Amino acid sequence: MTQKSIPPGGSEFRIGHGYDIHRTTANRRLVLGGIEFDAPFGLDGHSDADCLTHAICDAILGAAGLPDIGHHFPNTDPAFEGADSQMLLRSVVEMVGRSGFSVVNVDATLVAESPRIGTRRDAMKSRLAQSIGVDPGRIGIKATTNESIDEIGRGLAIAAHAVCLLILHPRPE
Repeated sequence: MTQKSIPPGGSEFRIGHGYDIHRTTANRRLVLGGIEFDAPFGLDGHSDADCLTHAICDAILGAAGLPDIGHHFPNTDPAFEGADSQMLLRSVVEMVGRSGFSVVNVDATLVAESPRIGTRRDAMKSRLAQSIGVDPGRIGIKATTNESIDEIGRGLAIAAHAVCLLILHPRPE
């Protein structure tokens, strides 16, 4: 049975999951969660390669039933070369907003051997919250290592997972 509409006065919730990974590379700045880190490497990618923000974008898009970030901002489009991923995140939030959705919360996990994010976590939460349009208390950011296993564990890549909850506000009938 397919639900055709939301009952008057009711709301619908949607959960989305996102994942992104980028290889590390020399001579590039490292941006995670919209914050630049002082590191001897950056992430390889068409935009600023902020894998944490990209995973969050995909979680939001997935919850709304929309195609992934690569569909909306392809790495073949020169307009997005070097793009600030916070701009992409704001665009994603606007996209889902036009469909009546708003973000309730986001929870993300960064998987990296370095850098340590503890002292920058609050800045990352604030920057992401500002781009999404929510209180920083609605953003969760955790970090873990890969215990020296695989390319992430050897410091050759950084990955991120994210989940988000969207609410679809009922439209007046």
